[in-house]
Amino acid sequence: MHENITLHDGTVVAAQVIGPTSGEVSLGDIVICHGTPWSSRMWLPLARDLDLHHRVFLWDMPGYGESIAEEAIAVDLVTQRRRLAELLDIWGIQKPHVIAHDIGGAVALGAHLLENRDFASLYLLDIVTLDPWGSPFFRLVAENEPVFAALPPQLHRALVTEYIAGAGGDGLGHSSVQELAAPWCTGAGQPAFYHQIASLRPEHTDPIVDRLGEVRCPARVGWGEDDPWIPAEQAERLARTLPGNPKVTRFPGAGHLVPLEAQSSLATELATWLAADFAGPPVQAVDA
Repeated sequence: MHENITLHDGTVVAAQVIGPTSGEVSLGDIVICHGTPWSSRMWLPLARDLDLHHRVFLWDMPGYGESIAEEAIAVDLVTQRRRLAELLDIWGIQKPHVIAHDIGGAVALGAHLLENRDFASLYLLDIVTLDPWGSPFFRLVAENEPVFAALPPQLHRALVTEYIAGAGGDGLGHSSVQELAAPWCTGAGQPAFYHQIASLRPEHTDPIVDRLGEVRCPARVGWGEDDPWIPAEQAERLARTLPGNPKVTRFPGAGHLVPLEAQSSLATELATWLAADFAGPPVQAVDA
């Protein structure tokens, strides 16, 4: 069940914590940062695979999923990384393992490198950070946001559905596309969809790229082999930029939505990664 957390800027974050209960052994905390135009809901099945031995913290960034507001709010990457840093303080967790996808990668890396939050490890999956990113559609929306926000609802639904379907490979089913599109097809969701696209700017990732060599925790890179949005060749480029040239895992046949298209393979990869490389001394879980 979601808990609504109000941040200092007045925005409300829908968040939830799942995992070992009081008295059970936990191998550490995991924070999952979703991308766009998704929400933490996409990650729930995988979170439930990990929650036997970890507390898993999920949050919908303001402007997404259960955190879509009735009025326009700031949803740029700089603001979101600061919200993540504040949320970690509110949760009272230090050095979590962080799994980040799409723009969630820029948000997590920004919180780490520019807001000085320490992580135990980073798993970066099809992330938005290196140039180039941002499609011609992004630029078109940025230049015409009010026009798109005023589309008739049925045309908007068709556009959002087609846009989301274009992110996946053959493993992305129709029901998944409809579920991912649903939050954007409400009265508040339609303008929020175009507002978040118009707010995403490559110049906000430039300071992160400049400091990738300063990442202070072990990292791993994952990528959908057939990602149509961010080419898989960026995986190796990213790894070469990070300290230690971390391992890259490609997921054959998967597009941009590996958590849905290759759920079992990703769950196995993450469980092995956490257990083999980064498991610390067991700690007693506390009630979240």
